[in-house]
Amino acid sequence: MTRQYRAVSLLSGGLDSMLATKAVLEQGIHVEGINFYTGFCVEGHTHAIRKHHSDKIKRNNALWVAEQLGIKLHIVDIVEAYKDVVLNPKYGYGAHLNPCLDCKIFMVKKAHEWIQQKGFDFIITGEVVGQRPMSQRPDTMPIIAAESGAEELLLRPLSAHNLPPSKPEREGWVDRDQLFGFRGRNRKPQIALAAQWGITDYAQPAGGCCFLTDANYTDKLQDLWAHRPNRAYELDDIMLLKIGRHLRPRPHFKMIVSREEGETHFLEGYKNQFLWIKTASHSGPLTLLDGDTLTDDDVHLAAQISARYSQGKHAAEVVCQFARPGAALQEISVTPLRDLPDTWLL
Repeated sequence: MTRQYRAVSLLSGGLDSMLATKAVLEQGIHVEGINFYTGFCVEGHTHAIRKHHSDKIKRNNALWVAEQLGIKLHIVDIVEAYKDVVLNPKYGYGAHLNPCLDCKIFMVKKAHEWIQQKGFDFIITGEVVGQRPMSQRPDTMPIIAAESGAEELLLRPLSAHNLPPSKPEREGWVDRDQLFGFRGRNRKPQIALAAQWGITDYAQPAGGCCFLTDANYTDKLQDLWAHRPNRAYELDDIMLLKIGRHLRPRPHFKMIVSREEGETHFLEGYKNQFLWIKTASHSGPLTLLDGDTLTDDDVHLAAQISARYSQGKHAAEVVCQFARPGAALQEISVTPLRDLPDTWLL
């Protein structure tokens, strides 16, 4: 009997990777999914925390896609290993701090290491020639295959007819004639294929699922790096950049101010790590102060700003509670700040 070949598919949760996986499953290949967690993914955090996103389905799309396709999904934490990709991308950044080409090389490399460890035969991605300006150009797609080490074991089912045959195609593991020749940014061919296969529910394309493509987020990240001795970061740093209003009223400290109840609950988990302020006389936000050598004057200013965002913003006085990490709770009465310079807002 001919053995069943096995492939791992890089599942982002988007339509392209879903269709690419489906195309290979249709040929009787055993496919499992893999999803790499970098900490920068848009899904699951702000959408789940904020009422502002109440219209969005609260789900991890990669898990959901795997469930729809009936395959196993492996979620792999690469937060630490991924730092070098973010900090030192060989091929540079895109419009913001998105190291897209280096990122794709890194993830395919990790997938290649995975198939070698697990005894799988090849790798599937949802890449489409010409769809993304950095990582999915005709001249960069061979770079991904070569520098990742995957070489001819990398199959791109949606654009296979626009590329030289991979080993799975040449060896007859998959039928090249049943693959596709999609090209460019037009999504109509993918949408039509999804309809053909009865797939009606899928994540809508929105420029990727990575905060490093978002201007507001990357402005905050650059501010974080600019006010530290180096660009090192931890997972908590990049998680907190997703939450609340960020203000830098003075160079040596930053404020993170919750915008709604969900963010307040989230920031409460960090009260033992930061000096925090909470309005007590009026309903209002929880504020974290990120900085060293915080003076009483700094706390007073931060309390005035916090009061500005409370229900007492028009009151003559607002009482705030605050505490430094490991210290006793204190109270302070302040007049809400009336004029907030735009330059303080990140």
